[in-house]
Amino acid sequence: MRKQLSEENFAFILITPAVIIIFSIILFPILKTLYMSFFDINLTNPFSRPFVGLGNYIEILCSPTFWNAMIRTIYFAVVSISIEFVLGISIALLLNEKFYGRGLLRSLIIIPWAIPTIVNGSLWRWIFNPQYGALNALLTQLGFIDSYQSWLGSPFLALNMVIVADVWKMTPLVVLMVLAGLQTIPNELYETAGVDGANIIKRFFNITLPMLKPTILIVLILRTMETFKVFDIIYIMTSGGPANGTQLITYYTYREAFSYLHLSKGATLAFLISLTILGLSIFYVKSLGTKAEY
Repeated sequence: MRKQLSEENFAFILITPAVIIIFSIILFPILKTLYMSFFDINLTNPFSRPFVGLGNYIEILCSPTFWNAMIRTIYFAVVSISIEFVLGISIALLLNEKFYGRGLLRSLIIIPWAIPTIVNGSLWRWIFNPQYGALNALLTQLGFIDSYQSWLGSPFLALNMVIVADVWKMTPLVVLMVLAGLQTIPNELYETAGVDGANIIKRFFNITLPMLKPTILIVLILRTMETFKVFDIIYIMTSGGPANGTQLITYYTYREAFSYLHLSKGATLAFLISLTILGLSIFYVKSLGTKAEY
């Protein structure tokens, strides 16, 4: 018993540095952000920091700009994640089959995800350029449009074009994670289902999809976090425009904190984003669960 206790104490000593690092990197900034949100901190007058309590939260939650940014963010998340899952699962099912050149195709699928977001945004901004963009040239030559279009010129269209760029970059991540999940499913399940007369559709919905629940849950949480903190591709492609049509919640936070120098409001928005992501993660876990039965 004494030996076991000493081993437990030794293990605790070993993990203590990791706990301290995690606290310093993750928990401390969150607590610091929460603390700052209760004060009125403006960098134009950094020495004046009056306590306002919940004043920042009330002001932001009553602001139409905040709710417009939140609605656009939810739309961005729902549409982009839905398309990424449909494409990701479809491509992963294809790459899970045996065919000539599968290894090469698996390697090539990573390229969009490996490209830095800044480069990705610049690339798609050039593609959507209204004067010399590749998309306009292609659609004009194919006869789908008569004249060049300004794909980033209207608020709603620009938001959807940013979604296209995000889907192109992040779908490979979904493909890789779903593909890894597919390779953990025993082939015996499919063989047994085939003997029982189950076709490919029934096997997908009764075997593949339920067995992928843990993977889908992880990807869903990761992609939700990413969509709620997307910034760089917005900054490069549209800078939140036109007419704030692509101003998502993170870009709104950036403007409040660094353009308008309202540091406390930026901290308030950051904490609200964290709470939203936490709430959605709990909802995903409760809805999907993590158990997969063989």
